[in-house]
Amino acid sequence: MEFDFRETATATMILFAVIDIIGSIPIIIDLRKKAGHIQSEKATVVAGLLMIAFLFVGKEILNLIGIDVNSFAVAGALILFFLALEMILGITLYKDEAPETAAVVPLAFPLIAGAGTMTSILALRAEYATVNIIAAIVINIIFVYIVLKSSGKIERFLGKQGINVIRKIFGVILLAIAVKLFATNIKSLFI
Repeated sequence: MEFDFRETATATMILFAVIDIIGSIPIIIDLRKKAGHIQSEKATVVAGLLMIAFLFVGKEILNLIGIDVNSFAVAGALILFFLALEMILGITLYKDEAPETAAVVPLAFPLIAGAGTMTSILALRAEYATVNIIAAIVINIIFVYIVLKSSGKIERFLGKQGINVIRKIFGVILLAIAVKLFATNIKSLFI
Protein backbone atom coordinates (compact mmCIF):
# COMPACT_ATOMS: atom_id res chain seq x y z
CA MET A 1 0.00 0.00 0.00
CA GLU A 2 2.15 2.78 -1.33
CA PHE A 3 1.04 6.16 -2.62
CA ASP A 4 1.41 6.34 -6.38
CA PHE A 5 0.65 9.60 -8.16
CA ARG A 6 -0.16 7.85 -11.44
CA GLU A 7 -2.65 5.46 -9.81
CA THR A 8 -4.24 8.34 -7.91
CA ALA A 9 -4.55 10.42 -11.08
CA THR A 10 -6.11 7.53 -13.01
CA ALA A 11 -8.53 6.66 -10.19
CA THR A 12 -9.43 10.36 -9.88
CA MET A 13 -10.24 10.58 -13.59
CA ILE A 14 -12.31 7.38 -13.47
CA LEU A 15 -14.34 8.60 -10.51
CA PHE A 16 -14.66 12.07 -12.04
CA ALA A 17 -16.09 10.56 -15.22
CA VAL A 18 -18.46 8.25 -13.31
CA ILE A 19 -19.67 10.84 -10.81
CA ASP A 20 -20.09 13.24 -13.76
CA ILE A 21 -20.73 16.26 -11.56
CA ILE A 22 -20.26 18.61 -14.53
CA GLY A 23 -22.87 16.68 -16.49
CA SER A 24 -25.15 16.84 -13.45
CA ILE A 25 -25.10 20.65 -13.32
CA PRO A 26 -28.49 20.89 -15.10
CA ILE A 27 -29.99 18.52 -12.49
CA ILE A 28 -28.37 20.49 -9.65
CA ILE A 29 -29.69 23.78 -11.04
CA ASP A 30 -33.16 22.28 -11.38
CA LEU A 31 -32.98 21.05 -7.76
CA ARG A 32 -31.93 24.50 -6.63
CA LYS A 33 -34.89 26.06 -8.45
CA LYS A 34 -37.36 23.58 -6.94
CA ALA A 35 -36.05 23.55 -3.37
CA GLY A 36 -34.48 27.00 -3.17
CA HIS A 37 -31.35 25.71 -1.42
CA ILE A 38 -28.91 22.84 -1.79
CA GLN A 39 -27.14 21.45 1.26
CA SER A 40 -23.70 21.32 -0.41
CA GLU A 41 -21.65 20.59 2.71
CA LYS A 42 -23.91 17.84 4.00
CA ALA A 43 -24.27 16.20 0.59
CA THR A 44 -20.52 16.09 -0.09
CA VAL A 45 -19.62 14.78 3.39
CA VAL A 46 -22.25 12.03 3.24
CA ALA A 47 -21.25 11.05 -0.32
CA GLY A 48 -17.57 10.91 0.66
CA LEU A 49 -18.30 8.78 3.72
CA LEU A 50 -20.48 6.42 1.67
CA MET A 51 -17.74 5.96 -0.92
CA ILE A 52 -14.98 5.36 1.63
CA ALA A 53 -17.17 2.98 3.65
CA PHE A 54 -18.03 1.01 0.52
CA LEU A 55 -14.34 0.84 -0.38
CA PHE A 56 -13.66 -0.98 2.89
CA VAL A 57 -16.80 -3.06 3.46
CA GLY A 58 -17.96 -3.55 -0.13
CA LYS A 59 -15.63 -6.52 -0.68
CA GLU A 60 -16.77 -8.15 2.56
CA ILE A 61 -20.40 -7.71 1.54
CA LEU A 62 -19.61 -9.37 -1.78
CA ASN A 63 -17.78 -12.23 -0.04
CA LEU A 64 -20.79 -12.69 2.21
CA ILE A 65 -22.99 -13.33 -0.82
CA GLY A 66 -20.28 -15.32 -2.66
CA ILE A 67 -19.11 -12.88 -5.34
CA ASP A 68 -15.42 -12.17 -5.94
CA VAL A 69 -14.04 -8.70 -6.73
CA ASN A 70 -13.10 -9.67 -10.30
CA SER A 71 -16.68 -10.70 -11.09
CA PHE A 72 -17.92 -7.45 -9.60
CA ALA A 73 -15.30 -5.55 -11.64
CA VAL A 74 -16.55 -7.17 -14.86
CA ALA A 75 -20.13 -6.25 -13.92
CA GLY A 76 -18.90 -2.75 -13.07
CA ALA A 77 -17.18 -2.50 -16.45
CA LEU A 78 -20.51 -3.26 -18.13
CA ILE A 79 -22.27 -0.57 -16.05
CA LEU A 80 -19.51 1.92 -16.91
CA PHE A 81 -19.90 0.95 -20.56
CA PHE A 82 -23.60 1.81 -20.52
CA LEU A 83 -22.99 5.03 -18.54
CA ALA A 84 -20.43 6.02 -21.18
CA LEU A 85 -22.94 5.32 -23.96
CA GLU A 86 -25.46 7.56 -22.20
CA MET A 87 -22.89 10.35 -21.98
CA ILE A 88 -21.66 10.03 -25.57
CA LEU A 89 -25.00 9.48 -27.31
CA GLY A 90 -27.06 11.77 -25.09
CA ILE A 91 -29.58 9.05 -24.37
CA THR A 92 -31.03 7.85 -21.07
CA LEU A 93 -30.98 4.11 -20.47
CA TYR A 94 -31.88 4.40 -16.80
CA LYS A 95 -33.74 7.26 -15.20
CA ASP A 96 -34.53 7.81 -11.53
CA GLU A 97 -37.65 9.64 -10.49
CA ALA A 98 -37.01 13.37 -10.14
CA PRO A 99 -36.21 14.21 -6.53
CA GLU A 100 -38.61 16.55 -4.77
CA THR A 101 -36.15 18.15 -2.35
CA ALA A 102 -32.49 19.13 -2.48
CA ALA A 103 -31.53 17.26 0.67
CA VAL A 104 -28.81 14.65 1.18
CA VAL A 105 -30.72 11.78 -0.42
CA PRO A 106 -31.01 13.01 -4.01
CA LEU A 107 -27.56 14.62 -3.99
CA ALA A 108 -25.30 12.33 -1.96
CA PHE A 109 -27.11 9.23 -3.14
CA PRO A 110 -27.78 8.50 -6.00
CA LEU A 111 -26.47 11.61 -7.82
CA ILE A 112 -22.91 11.70 -6.42
CA ALA A 113 -22.38 8.28 -4.83
CA GLY A 114 -24.68 6.21 -6.97
CA ALA A 115 -24.50 2.64 -8.24
CA GLY A 116 -21.95 3.49 -10.93
CA THR A 117 -19.66 5.16 -8.40
CA MET A 118 -19.88 2.28 -5.94
CA THR A 119 -19.23 -0.26 -8.69
CA SER A 120 -16.25 1.77 -9.88
CA ILE A 121 -14.79 1.95 -6.38
CA LEU A 122 -14.84 -1.83 -6.01
CA ALA A 123 -13.53 -2.28 -9.55
CA LEU A 124 -10.69 0.13 -8.76
CA ARG A 125 -9.94 -1.83 -5.60
CA ALA A 126 -9.20 -4.85 -7.80
CA GLU A 127 -6.41 -2.91 -9.54
CA TYR A 128 -5.16 -0.06 -7.33
CA ALA A 129 -3.85 0.46 -3.81
CA THR A 130 -6.45 1.57 -1.25
CA VAL A 131 -4.53 4.73 -0.33
CA ASN A 132 -4.63 5.90 -3.96
CA ILE A 133 -8.38 5.27 -4.21
CA ILE A 134 -9.01 7.20 -0.97
CA ALA A 135 -6.95 10.11 -2.34
CA ALA A 136 -9.01 9.99 -5.57
CA ILE A 137 -12.27 9.98 -3.58
CA VAL A 138 -11.14 12.99 -1.51
CA ILE A 139 -10.06 14.92 -4.63
CA ASN A 140 -13.41 14.21 -6.28
CA ILE A 141 -15.39 15.15 -3.17
CA ILE A 142 -13.57 18.49 -2.99
CA PHE A 143 -14.35 19.08 -6.65
CA VAL A 144 -17.99 18.06 -6.14
CA TYR A 145 -18.29 20.54 -3.26
CA ILE A 146 -16.85 23.35 -5.40
CA VAL A 147 -19.25 22.52 -8.24
CA LEU A 148 -22.27 22.35 -5.92
CA LYS A 149 -21.37 25.71 -4.38
CA SER A 150 -20.81 27.44 -7.73
CA SER A 151 -23.17 25.58 -10.09
CA GLY A 152 -24.90 28.75 -11.26
CA LYS A 153 -21.62 30.45 -12.18
CA ILE A 154 -20.36 27.33 -13.95
CA GLU A 155 -23.53 27.08 -16.00
CA ARG A 156 -23.27 30.70 -17.09
CA PHE A 157 -19.56 30.29 -17.95
CA LEU A 158 -19.75 27.02 -19.92
CA GLY A 159 -23.22 27.35 -21.39
CA LYS A 160 -25.25 24.37 -22.55
CA GLN A 161 -22.88 23.58 -25.42
CA GLY A 162 -19.81 23.62 -23.18
CA ILE A 163 -21.41 21.24 -20.69
CA ASN A 164 -22.42 18.90 -23.53
CA VAL A 165 -18.88 18.87 -24.97
CA ILE A 166 -17.33 18.08 -21.56
CA ARG A 167 -19.87 15.35 -21.00
CA LYS A 168 -19.07 13.70 -24.35
CA ILE A 169 -15.30 13.89 -23.78
CA PHE A 170 -15.63 12.19 -20.40
CA GLY A 171 -17.99 9.66 -21.95
CA VAL A 172 -15.30 8.57 -24.41
CA ILE A 173 -12.72 8.38 -21.59
CA LEU A 174 -15.15 6.34 -19.50
CA LEU A 175 -15.82 3.98 -22.42
CA ALA A 176 -12.09 3.31 -22.84
CA ILE A 177 -11.76 2.71 -19.09
CA ALA A 178 -14.69 0.27 -19.17
CA VAL A 179 -13.08 -1.73 -21.98
CA LYS A 180 -9.75 -1.87 -20.12
CA LEU A 181 -11.42 -2.86 -16.85
CA PHE A 182 -13.39 -5.60 -18.60
CA ALA A 183 -10.34 -6.98 -20.43
CA THR A 184 -8.19 -6.98 -17.27
CA ASN A 185 -10.71 -8.76 -15.05
CA ILE A 186 -12.44 -11.15 -17.47
CA LYS A 187 -9.28 -13.29 -17.73
CA SER A 188 -9.33 -14.17 -14.02
CA LEU A 189 -12.87 -15.56 -14.28
CA PHE A 190 -11.76 -18.32 -16.64
CA ILE A 191 -8.60 -19.40 -14.81
